[in-house]
Amino acid sequence: MNKNKVLLAGATGYLGRFVAKELIKRSNPTRIIVREGKKINLEGVPLETVYAEVTRMESLEGVMEGIDTVISTVGITKQKDGLTYMDVDYQANKNLLDEAISSGVRKFIYVASLNGERLTHLKMAEAKESFVEELKQSGLDYCIVRPNGFFSDMGEFLKMAKKGKAELFGDGSYRMNPIHGADLAEVCVNAIHANEKTIEVGGPEVLTHKEIAELAFHTIGKPVKISYMPEWIRKTILWSARSFSSSKKYGPMEFFFTVLSMDMIAPPYGTYTLKTFFEQLKTEKQ
Repeated sequence: MNKNKVLLAGATGYLGRFVAKELIKRSNPTRIIVREGKKINLEGVPLETVYAEVTRMESLEGVMEGIDTVISTVGITKQKDGLTYMDVDYQANKNLLDEAISSGVRKFIYVASLNGERLTHLKMAEAKESFVEELKQSGLDYCIVRPNGFFSDMGEFLKMAKKGKAELFGDGSYRMNPIHGADLAEVCVNAIHANEKTIEVGGPEVLTHKEIAELAFHTIGKPVKISYMPEWIRKTILWSARSFSSSKKYGPMEFFFTVLSMDMIAPPYGTYTLKTFFEQLKTEKQ
Protein backbone atom coordinates (compact mmCIF):
# COMPACT_ATOMS: atom_id res chain seq x y z
CA MET A 1 0.00 0.00 0.00
CA ASN A 2 1.31 3.43 -0.93
CA LYS A 3 2.34 5.65 1.94
CA ASN A 4 0.46 8.93 1.70
CA LYS A 5 2.31 11.94 2.98
CA VAL A 6 0.18 13.30 5.80
CA LEU A 7 -0.06 16.74 7.32
CA LEU A 8 -1.33 16.59 10.90
CA ALA A 9 -2.85 19.70 12.45
CA GLY A 10 -3.40 19.66 16.20
CA ALA A 11 -0.40 17.44 16.98
CA THR A 12 0.21 19.05 20.38
CA GLY A 13 -3.27 18.20 21.70
CA TYR A 14 -4.44 15.08 23.54
CA LEU A 15 -5.59 13.20 20.43
CA GLY A 16 -3.05 14.72 18.06
CA ARG A 17 -0.13 13.26 20.00
CA PHE A 18 -1.55 9.77 19.65
CA VAL A 19 -2.24 10.27 15.94
CA ALA A 20 1.36 11.41 15.39
CA LYS A 21 2.70 8.33 17.14
CA GLU A 22 0.37 6.04 15.17
CA LEU A 23 1.47 7.55 11.85
CA ILE A 24 5.13 7.05 12.72
CA LYS A 25 4.41 3.54 13.99
CA ARG A 26 3.14 2.75 10.49
CA SER A 27 6.16 4.46 8.87
CA ASN A 28 3.87 7.05 7.33
CA PRO A 29 5.72 10.19 6.20
CA THR A 30 4.26 12.93 8.37
CA ARG A 31 4.47 16.70 8.67
CA ILE A 32 3.02 18.46 11.70
CA ILE A 33 1.98 22.06 12.22
CA VAL A 34 3.20 23.60 15.46
CA ARG A 35 2.56 27.11 16.67
CA GLU A 36 5.70 29.25 16.92
CA GLY A 37 7.12 29.00 20.42
CA LYS A 38 4.95 26.01 21.30
CA LYS A 39 6.88 23.24 23.00
CA ILE A 40 6.26 19.74 21.72
CA ASN A 41 7.56 16.55 23.23
CA LEU A 42 6.62 13.39 21.39
CA GLU A 43 9.32 11.27 22.99
CA GLY A 44 11.77 11.55 20.15
CA VAL A 45 9.26 10.65 17.42
CA PRO A 46 10.80 11.68 14.07
CA LEU A 47 8.46 14.16 12.43
CA GLU A 48 8.82 16.95 9.91
CA THR A 49 7.74 20.13 11.65
CA VAL A 50 6.48 23.40 10.20
CA TYR A 51 5.63 26.45 12.27
CA ALA A 52 2.37 28.22 11.56
CA GLU A 53 -0.69 29.67 13.27
CA VAL A 54 -3.80 27.88 11.98
CA THR A 55 -6.03 30.83 12.90
CA ARG A 56 -4.02 33.04 10.51
CA MET A 57 -4.49 32.02 6.87
CA GLU A 58 -1.38 33.83 5.65
CA SER A 59 0.87 31.73 7.92
CA LEU A 60 -0.29 28.51 6.23
CA GLU A 61 0.95 29.40 2.76
CA GLY A 62 3.04 26.54 1.36
CA VAL A 63 2.80 24.25 4.42
CA MET A 64 0.94 21.59 2.43
CA GLU A 65 3.29 21.31 -0.51
CA GLY A 66 3.62 17.62 -1.43
CA ILE A 67 0.89 16.56 1.02
CA ASP A 68 -1.65 13.88 0.05
CA THR A 69 -3.87 13.79 3.15
CA VAL A 70 -4.64 16.25 5.93
CA ILE A 71 -5.76 15.05 9.36
CA SER A 72 -7.12 17.79 11.60
CA THR A 73 -7.76 17.33 15.31
CA VAL A 74 -7.87 21.12 15.76
CA GLY A 75 -10.44 22.31 18.27
CA ILE A 76 -10.75 23.80 21.73
CA THR A 77 -12.55 22.59 24.82
CA LYS A 78 -11.42 25.40 27.09
CA GLN A 79 -11.41 28.77 25.39
CA LYS A 80 -8.26 30.80 25.89
CA ASP A 81 -6.17 33.50 24.25
CA GLY A 82 -9.41 35.37 23.56
CA LEU A 83 -10.37 32.88 20.83
CA THR A 84 -13.89 31.53 20.36
CA TYR A 85 -15.14 28.20 19.02
CA MET A 86 -15.87 29.89 15.69
CA ASP A 87 -12.29 31.22 15.62
CA VAL A 88 -10.77 27.78 16.08
CA ASP A 89 -13.19 24.88 15.50
CA TYR A 90 -14.60 26.59 12.43
CA GLN A 91 -12.27 29.24 11.01
CA ALA A 92 -8.91 27.58 11.75
CA ASN A 93 -10.12 24.38 10.10
CA LYS A 94 -11.57 26.39 7.21
CA ASN A 95 -8.12 27.96 6.76
CA LEU A 96 -6.58 24.49 6.63
CA LEU A 97 -9.21 23.35 4.13
CA ASP A 98 -8.69 26.34 1.85
CA GLU A 99 -4.93 25.75 1.84
CA ALA A 100 -5.51 22.05 1.18
CA ILE A 101 -7.66 22.82 -1.83
CA SER A 102 -5.15 25.29 -3.30
CA SER A 103 -2.29 22.83 -2.70
CA GLY A 104 -3.95 19.88 -4.45
CA VAL A 105 -4.40 17.75 -1.32
CA ARG A 106 -6.34 14.57 -2.06
CA LYS A 107 -8.19 13.92 1.19
CA PHE A 108 -9.14 15.77 4.39
CA ILE A 109 -9.91 13.88 7.61
CA TYR A 110 -11.61 15.87 10.36
CA VAL A 111 -12.31 14.82 13.93
CA ALA A 112 -15.72 16.19 14.96
CA SER A 113 -17.90 14.79 17.77
CA LEU A 114 -20.57 12.14 18.14
CA ASN A 115 -24.11 13.47 17.60
CA GLY A 116 -22.70 16.90 16.79
CA GLU A 117 -25.13 17.36 13.92
CA ARG A 118 -28.00 17.09 16.46
CA LEU A 119 -26.44 19.51 18.94
CA THR A 120 -25.91 22.61 16.82
CA HIS A 121 -27.75 24.71 19.43
CA LEU A 122 -24.54 24.39 21.47
CA LYS A 123 -21.74 26.84 20.67
CA MET A 124 -19.05 24.15 20.40
CA ALA A 125 -21.12 21.86 18.16
CA GLU A 126 -22.32 24.81 16.04
CA ALA A 127 -18.73 25.71 15.15
CA LYS A 128 -17.67 22.14 14.43
CA GLU A 129 -20.71 21.37 12.32
CA SER A 130 -20.34 24.62 10.37
CA PHE A 131 -16.93 23.36 9.31
CA VAL A 132 -18.30 19.88 8.55
CA GLU A 133 -20.66 21.48 6.04
CA GLU A 134 -17.76 23.39 4.46
CA LEU A 135 -15.81 20.15 4.14
CA LYS A 136 -18.71 18.29 2.55
CA GLN A 137 -19.07 21.03 -0.08
CA SER A 138 -15.33 21.40 -0.74
CA GLY A 139 -15.02 18.88 -3.56
CA LEU A 140 -12.21 17.05 -1.73
CA ASP A 141 -12.42 13.43 -0.69
CA TYR A 142 -13.12 13.53 3.03
CA CYS A 143 -13.85 11.54 6.17
CA ILE A 144 -15.52 12.89 9.31
CA VAL A 145 -14.55 10.91 12.40
CA ARG A 146 -17.14 11.24 15.16
CA PRO A 147 -15.77 9.90 18.46
CA ASN A 148 -17.57 9.54 21.75
CA GLY A 149 -16.06 11.17 24.87
CA PHE A 150 -12.30 10.84 25.34
CA PHE A 151 -10.77 8.95 28.25
CA SER A 152 -9.04 12.23 29.13
CA ASP A 153 -12.48 13.74 29.84
CA MET A 154 -13.26 10.85 32.20
CA GLY A 155 -10.51 12.08 34.49
CA GLU A 156 -13.17 14.44 35.88
CA PHE A 157 -14.82 11.44 37.54
CA LEU A 158 -11.55 10.63 39.27
CA LYS A 159 -11.25 14.23 40.45
CA MET A 160 -14.72 14.08 41.98
CA ALA A 161 -13.91 10.79 43.68
CA LYS A 162 -10.76 12.28 45.21
CA LYS A 163 -12.88 15.12 46.64
CA GLY A 164 -15.07 12.46 48.23
CA LYS A 165 -18.29 12.97 46.29
CA ALA A 166 -19.47 12.56 42.70
CA GLU A 167 -22.40 14.51 41.25
CA LEU A 168 -24.30 12.94 38.36
CA PHE A 169 -27.27 13.94 36.25
CA GLY A 170 -30.59 12.15 36.53
CA ASP A 171 -30.28 8.82 38.32
CA GLY A 172 -26.83 8.01 36.91
CA SER A 173 -28.20 5.60 34.32
CA TYR A 174 -27.11 7.54 31.21
CA ARG A 175 -24.69 5.39 29.23
CA MET A 176 -21.59 6.05 27.18
CA ASN A 177 -18.54 4.29 25.77
CA PRO A 178 -15.64 6.75 25.85
CA ILE A 179 -12.53 5.93 23.85
CA HIS A 180 -8.80 6.09 24.59
CA GLY A 181 -6.69 8.41 22.43
CA ALA A 182 -4.52 5.55 21.18
CA ASP A 183 -7.53 3.56 19.96
CA LEU A 184 -9.05 6.63 18.32
CA ALA A 185 -5.72 7.41 16.64
CA GLU A 186 -5.87 4.03 14.91
CA VAL A 187 -9.31 4.89 13.54
CA CYS A 188 -8.08 8.28 12.28
CA VAL A 189 -5.08 6.76 10.49
CA ASN A 190 -7.17 3.89 9.09
CA ALA A 191 -9.43 6.56 7.58
CA ILE A 192 -6.65 7.55 5.16
CA HIS A 193 -7.53 4.54 3.02
CA ALA A 194 -11.16 4.08 4.11
CA ASN A 195 -14.10 4.74 1.84
CA GLU A 196 -16.52 5.83 4.58
CA LYS A 197 -17.43 9.52 4.65
CA THR A 198 -18.43 9.34 8.31
CA ILE A 199 -17.09 7.07 11.04
CA GLU A 200 -18.80 7.02 14.43
CA VAL A 201 -16.66 5.36 17.08
CA GLY A 202 -16.49 4.71 20.81
CA GLY A 203 -14.50 2.53 23.16
CA PRO A 204 -15.01 -1.19 23.84
CA GLU A 205 -17.07 -0.79 27.05
CA VAL A 206 -20.54 0.72 27.46
CA LEU A 207 -20.90 1.99 31.04
CA THR A 208 -23.46 4.02 32.96
CA HIS A 209 -22.28 7.23 34.59
CA LYS A 210 -22.91 5.55 37.95
CA GLU A 211 -20.62 2.67 36.99
CA ILE A 212 -17.91 5.10 35.88
CA ALA A 213 -18.16 7.02 39.17
CA GLU A 214 -18.04 3.79 41.19
CA LEU A 215 -14.98 2.68 39.25
CA ALA A 216 -13.29 5.99 40.06
CA PHE A 217 -13.97 5.58 43.80
CA HIS A 218 -12.76 1.97 43.78
CA THR A 219 -9.58 2.99 41.94
CA ILE A 220 -8.51 5.39 44.68
CA GLY A 221 -9.84 3.24 47.51
CA LYS A 222 -12.49 5.64 48.79
CA PRO A 223 -16.08 4.79 49.78
CA VAL A 224 -18.61 5.45 47.02
CA LYS A 225 -20.59 8.63 47.61
CA ILE A 226 -22.80 9.86 44.77
CA SER A 227 -25.45 12.56 44.61
CA TYR A 228 -27.86 13.01 41.72
CA MET A 229 -28.80 16.32 40.11
CA PRO A 230 -32.45 16.70 39.03
CA GLU A 231 -33.09 17.94 35.51
CA TRP A 232 -34.52 21.28 36.72
CA ILE A 233 -31.27 22.10 38.53
CA ARG A 234 -29.20 21.30 35.44
CA LYS A 235 -31.40 23.56 33.32
CA THR A 236 -31.28 26.34 35.90
CA ILE A 237 -27.47 26.25 36.05
CA LEU A 238 -27.25 26.38 32.26
CA TRP A 239 -29.78 29.23 32.04
CA SER A 240 -27.81 31.22 34.60
CA ALA A 241 -24.53 30.58 32.80
CA ARG A 242 -25.95 31.64 29.43
CA SER A 243 -27.62 34.71 30.92
CA PHE A 244 -24.82 36.09 33.06
CA SER A 245 -21.56 35.00 31.43
CA SER A 246 -19.97 35.16 28.00
CA SER A 247 -19.95 32.25 25.55
CA LYS A 248 -16.25 31.87 26.30
CA LYS A 249 -17.15 30.87 29.84
CA TYR A 250 -20.38 28.97 29.45
CA GLY A 251 -19.48 27.19 26.18
CA PRO A 252 -17.58 24.28 27.74
CA MET A 253 -20.16 23.90 30.54
CA GLU A 254 -23.01 24.03 28.01
CA PHE A 255 -21.49 21.22 25.96
CA PHE A 256 -20.58 18.87 28.80
CA PHE A 257 -23.77 19.49 30.77
CA THR A 258 -25.70 18.49 27.64
CA VAL A 259 -23.78 15.40 26.53
CA LEU A 260 -23.70 14.10 30.11
CA SER A 261 -27.49 14.30 30.31
CA MET A 262 -28.10 11.85 27.47
CA ASP A 263 -26.93 8.46 26.22
CA MET A 264 -23.78 8.75 24.08
CA ILE A 265 -23.12 5.36 22.55
CA ALA A 266 -21.11 4.72 19.37
CA PRO A 267 -19.95 1.53 17.62
CA PRO A 268 -17.28 -0.06 19.87
CA TYR A 269 -13.61 -0.13 18.92
CA GLY A 270 -10.29 -0.71 20.61
CA THR A 271 -8.80 -2.52 23.57
CA TYR A 272 -8.09 0.11 26.24
CA THR A 273 -10.38 -0.08 29.28
CA LEU A 274 -11.38 2.75 31.57
CA LYS A 275 -10.19 0.78 34.60
CA THR A 276 -6.67 0.61 33.16
CA PHE A 277 -6.79 4.33 32.37
CA PHE A 278 -7.89 5.24 35.90
CA GLU A 279 -5.15 3.07 37.38
CA GLN A 280 -2.57 4.77 35.18
CA LEU A 281 -3.90 8.22 36.10
CA LYS A 282 -3.75 7.32 39.79
CA THR A 283 -0.11 6.19 39.46
CA GLU A 284 0.90 9.34 37.55
CA LYS A 285 -0.57 11.60 40.21
CA GLN A 286 1.22 9.87 43.09
